[in-house]
Amino acid sequence: MYFNDKPIMGMRMGEFMRPEVKKAVFPAAGLATRLLPATKAMPKEMLTIVDRPLIQLAVEEAVEAGIEEFIFVISRDKDSLIRHFTAPETLLDALHRRGKFDQIEKIHASTLPAHSVKVVYQDDPKGLGDAVLCARELVGNEPFAVILPDDTVRNDQKCLSQMMECYQKTGGNVIATCEIPLDQSSKYGILDFKAHEGRIYNIRKLVEKPEPELAPSNMAIFGRYILQPAIFEFLATQQRGAGGEIQLTDAMARMIESQEFYGFEFKGERLDCGNDMGFVKAQIAFAMENPLLAPEIADYMTEKLREYHQLNAKPPAESGDQPQIETSPSMIPSHRPIKVA
Repeated sequence: MYFNDKPIMGMRMGEFMRPEVKKAVFPAAGLATRLLPATKAMPKEMLTIVDRPLIQLAVEEAVEAGIEEFIFVISRDKDSLIRHFTAPETLLDALHRRGKFDQIEKIHASTLPAHSVKVVYQDDPKGLGDAVLCARELVGNEPFAVILPDDTVRNDQKCLSQMMECYQKTGGNVIATCEIPLDQSSKYGILDFKAHEGRIYNIRKLVEKPEPELAPSNMAIFGRYILQPAIFEFLATQQRGAGGEIQLTDAMARMIESQEFYGFEFKGERLDCGNDMGFVKAQIAFAMENPLLAPEIADYMTEKLREYHQLNAKPPAESGDQPQIETSPSMIPSHRPIKVA
């Protein structure tokens, strides 16, 4: 896939066209403390999932959704993110001399046109809301997308592209959402919805990281947004919230009073690559999609699982002893959204 060779899909005659979303903001100035020490010197967004860094996966998703302008919000020591989307002549010349044309293809496939890349610096990371606010002048007065690079979704049609289809139906503001165990609500922004039809939720309000007993549902905000430019007015006056940071969720919660917000439950496997467990799961999941890697990876995992179970095998229970298995509602998948009264 070439970033600079994306076809533009037309619409049928007479079909209603909402304002197009052609700009995406990529907040990438955070300290990434959950992945230390790996992120001491390397930006989290440059950590690779098999052979592509997280930031490239995010940009590929944006391209599929029709994004044409890429706004990177970074700190001053993360310029490597921007360099990744260039095509170094020295490297290209060396590969050409060696006849490594497949590698040249990979470089071109991860290159963005220079005019499409915009950079703004967030010198003092004060939260996601502040990062989005930094992009205000570059976004201007038009709807835009926000993509958090450490959140990714495995699906044939990527998350933002699915959301764009929802946006064409609903307009307004669209937030990606997914079902979580209720006892994990304190890790996420949570939807309080009026009703839902299929995968679209009409949002009443948003609650930032509530305790399970206070959570209005088990539908969490995922790191994809389509927002109207009015959000910048709310971010500009937003007080610090959870963690002492300016929270995007808090600004959206205020904006709901004057604009429509919809949650969209995307299709696909959610992977949080911003922590150790999610990062490892993503490596396995994406490796198994690669036909050159999958057979050997499968054999290796089978061997390691066998070793693990042999080392951790428990002695057989005494006759008459019945193992007790504890369960709780949060351990049992609901397969449907839970709306708490």
